[in-house]
Order: sequence, then C-alpha cells, then structure tokens
Amino acid sequence: MDAFVKIVRHEGTRTLWSGLPATLVTTVPATAISFTAYDQLKAFLCGRALTSDFYAPMVAGALARLGTVPVISPLELVRTKLQAQHVSYRELGAYVRTSVAQGSWRSLWLGWGPTALQDVPFSALYWFNYELVKSWLSGRRPKDQTSVGISFVAGGISGTVAAILTLPFDVVKTQRQVALGAMEAVNVTCARRLHLEAAAEDPG
Repeated sequence: MDAFVKIVRHEGTRTLWSGLPATLVTTVPATAISFTAYDQLKAFLCGRALTSDFYAPMVAGALARLGTVPVISPLELVRTKLQAQHVSYRELGAYVRTSVAQGSWRSLWLGWGPTALQDVPFSALYWFNYELVKSWLSGRRPKDQTSVGISFVAGGISGTVAAILTLPFDVVKTQRQVALGAMEAVNVTCARRLHLEAAAEDPG
C-alpha cells in the first residue's frame, strides 16, 4: 500500500497502467488460444472416450496450456523487456535482431521451459478443480444453466487451490528466469548500444 500511494503521489495515477499495452500483448492471445484449445480438447477427449469425463478437464487443460506456451513465449519476452527493463519499441527491435544474430531464432524461446514448468500444472489443476467444484455447486442443474455466481465461486476456489499446489513450480520458474535474465541483460546492453550508434549516424 505504501508503494501504491507513493507511485500515485509522485508519478500520477496513469502510471499504474503504464504496462497495459505490453501486458495485453501476451494476455489476449494467451487467453484466447488457451480457452479455445481447452474447449475443443475436452470435447474431443470426451467424444472419443479417450479418457473419463472426470479426468478430461485435467488432461485438456494441461494439453491446451502446453500448446499455448510456445506461441506466447516470444510475446512474454517482449512484455518483460517493455515493462521490467523500460526498453522502447525501437530498442526492442534492435534487441530482437541482436538476439537472433547471436543465438538464432531459438533465442526468442529461451523462457519456454520455465514458463511451461509452472503454467501447465496450474492449468491442469485449475480446470480439474473448476469443473469439479462447479458440478458440485450446481447439483442436478443442467450444465447449460450454471449461474454466474456458481462459475465465479468455482473459479475462485479452483484458482486458489491451483496456485497453492503449483507454488513450488513457480519458485523454480522464477529462479530459472532470473538466471536467463542475467544472460539476456547482456543482449539488451548490446541492443541499446547499437540503437544509440544508429541514432548518432542518422540524426534525422
């Protein structure tokens, strides 16, 4: 709360939303892909009887997130640079070119492993508990008549349980990202130097 008040007081209320564009870069595609994939996978698994209806949400949730992570991993890199290191869009372009030149296109997916390590178990547990709690709260009510309140409560409970159970994975992910961040900081420095040199050569 102290940090919240000081930010508003010294930098203005708008500063609290300064990272919104960068956040939307990852949140919107990730949510759209993950939820769509989950629905399709769950219907496929139940329709083909590849797994029981009880475990279908867990399997579908894990597979949906596993397929989403490689897509959003480069976008997550963009978001991190824009927010944490205050890299401008022009500097970000120079950073990407430098990273590709030094480590090929695979360097844009350096954070894939740590992200999947936490996201996949979280998604599996979240959807499993969500469907279970929603079914329990709904009782004999048809699935298409589930109220907003039941969905809200089920989402809150399942999110809490999934967050608690996957916290160790989140700690490991954070440690891995810190290690990767140390390496990437060198690339950011090189990118900024190239950007400054280019700006000096072309004042216009």
